[in-house]
Amino acid sequence: MPCYTVTVSTGTQWFAGTDSYIYITLVGTEGCSEKTLLDKPLYNDFERGAVDSYDIKVAENLGEIVFVSIEKRKYWVQDDWYCRHITVKTPSGDYLDFPCYRWVPDEKEVVLRDGRARLPQDDKTRLVKQHRRKELETRQKMYRWREWQPGFPMSIDANTHKELPRDIQFDSEKGVDFTLNYTKAIENLYINRFMHMFQSSWNDFADFERIFVRISNTISEYVMQHWQEDFMFGYQFLNGCNPVIIQKCTQLPAKFPVTHEMVEFCLERDLTLEEEIKAGNVYIADYDLMENITPNGTDSCTLQYLAAPICLLYKNTQNKVLPIAIQLEQSPGEDSPIFLPSDSKCDWMLAKIWVRSSDFHIHQTVTHLLRTHLISEVFGIALFRQLPAVHPVYKLVLPHVRFTIAINTKAREELICECGLFDKANGTGGGGHVELVQKAMKTFTYQSLVFPEAIRARGMDSQEELPYYFYRDDGNKVWEVVKSFVGDIVKIYYKSDEVVQEDEEIQAFAKDVCSFGMQDLDYCGFPKSLQNREQLIEYLTVIIFTASAHHAAVNFGQYDWCSWIPNSPPTMRKPPPTKKGVATIPDIIESLPDRGRSCWHLGAVWALSQFQENELFLGMYPDEHFIEKPVKEAMETFRKKLAEVSRLIKARNEGKKLPYYYLSPDRVPNSVAV
Repeated sequence: MPCYTVTVSTGTQWFAGTDSYIYITLVGTEGCSEKTLLDKPLYNDFERGAVDSYDIKVAENLGEIVFVSIEKRKYWVQDDWYCRHITVKTPSGDYLDFPCYRWVPDEKEVVLRDGRARLPQDDKTRLVKQHRRKELETRQKMYRWREWQPGFPMSIDANTHKELPRDIQFDSEKGVDFTLNYTKAIENLYINRFMHMFQSSWNDFADFERIFVRISNTISEYVMQHWQEDFMFGYQFLNGCNPVIIQKCTQLPAKFPVTHEMVEFCLERDLTLEEEIKAGNVYIADYDLMENITPNGTDSCTLQYLAAPICLLYKNTQNKVLPIAIQLEQSPGEDSPIFLPSDSKCDWMLAKIWVRSSDFHIHQTVTHLLRTHLISEVFGIALFRQLPAVHPVYKLVLPHVRFTIAINTKAREELICECGLFDKANGTGGGGHVELVQKAMKTFTYQSLVFPEAIRARGMDSQEELPYYFYRDDGNKVWEVVKSFVGDIVKIYYKSDEVVQEDEEIQAFAKDVCSFGMQDLDYCGFPKSLQNREQLIEYLTVIIFTASAHHAAVNFGQYDWCSWIPNSPPTMRKPPPTKKGVATIPDIIESLPDRGRSCWHLGAVWALSQFQENELFLGMYPDEHFIEKPVKEAMETFRKKLAEVSRLIKARNEGKKLPYYYLSPDRVPNSVAV
């Protein structure tokens, strides 16, 4: 009798094993096996991390194995089982690999196809077409769109993490419990001793050091030592947490009437301000999104305030970018003075603090939440709804949406919800953060996610003009490596532009993202269809780069740049100054967050800056969804190119007091998972 040997690999994560009964059926072109219980007497099968083999005898050869069907039936208690993959050795000695990498629930049949990726037009028989269609119909019932807030990108239809499909939940919910993580961070940072004085002010700047954790040779300590200096203020626009606001100033806006006489003493080239602008030496950061945003009012005992500043910056002869003028409101006037480095030390310091506070709000809500978390969730939901597991794009993108829907759902459940943790420390809590996302969505475009285009649009693309913009330089390197890898994969499966056009599933994926995820907003520019290989390559590069590199660039530096409270205040307790010459150090201290909010803030930026346990970094694909040799070769080339980028970044950072490493591929996780 012909004998097939089936080898089953169980996952290594917590609770992956099972005591349930596991049945298997082999379906071939010439017949199928009997449903067979996989069981070894006196042996505990399917333990966590186990690899178990079984012989299945059949009356006659089954032909080419098309499907492997697995079923789980409860033994005595319900327990999920995580199946990694199944290998089938045929009577002729051939090995067939059937990737699974999913949780198998009770009383449900899971049907697997072998690991070869196939486009929909590659499937010719009614049986495989039906399987493909049924898989998507099932997923579309599980992964439903929902509008969490008006004007937001669409999100998953689930109120809590536990309501999510099991395959996209975190392995351990404890790992994404924001309350637990923040509390743990506060304990680890030894700042819980200040929490009982929640609403009391600090006494002076030195007092903030009492909650500041000194870690040798870190950026955070350097920030603490130099935060008042103009070079440090300017440097953060290039390589801090939010390096996407600064843009070249080609013409001063009418709402910001800075004159040459105001800033003449700052200019170093014997040129007028207008000539410096024409020469490309002047930059601007405009926080117009902050105008009319409602400040946090959840705590009636403590008034909180916001501003919408504009900051003018100058590149001096040493290529340092320095602030030369700040206006704290969008409209000029008697009560909206332009603050200058020539003003009193306290006036200038307070003006810069207000800019840093506004930058914090835009960073957290727009740059971080909207432009990495929420958009990656849109791509993830559409992926599950429109692409079956056998599709090459599903296999390619899946690692880059890992845990993203879960972390966002948990955030909506605990962090950014009404009365959530976000309200405890942030001036835009209590609804202002929602208004910010809604406002930012009105100018959010697909093209702004194309990294080189986004840099060019801000006039920041010339390395000769601005040599120390490491975010740009490293980002371009990683973008090109990702794009090259994506191109290699696309060209394996799509031999021509016509093949892209004929792929009804990839077209449905793009349409779902635009028409449902982005709610068909005309101005967003997300493509509703993909017409050629070049467009597909760019689209997939956007998905992978946004979820990996761009999230890493704006997330993992939060403790470095935001832990010194005066450098990045999450809220302000006094309104922006409307006159010059009245600010004092006590005024500034009373404007900064109180002790309790400072502690919550510090715990938050610490927790958000930590990598997950067993983090998977860019280029790491332990789950072998692809089995084809050309793809494995492309992955190896990808890893080598990434390693070279990491080497170059490490060499550049040698000896630097302010190393920039957020885009080093060995520190870039695959997906948005924190």
